[in-house]
Amino acid sequence: MSLLITILQDGNIDEKLKNAPDSSYGVGVFIGTLLPFVVLVLIAFAIYRYNKNRYKDE
Repeated sequence: MSLLITILQDGNIDEKLKNAPDSSYGVGVFIGTLLPFVVLVLIAFAIYRYNKNRYKDE
């Protein structure tokens, strides 16, 4: 299901860039595309570090 949503969103991004008022809109789309992945990596790192410190203290 999420794969289908991802595929549909990719098509809309290309269309949004074609109809963008200026070039700064492309930067916003790029940041908005990468932001969820960066947040997931940060959450995974925080969980890893928490568990590493928890086992280290025991």
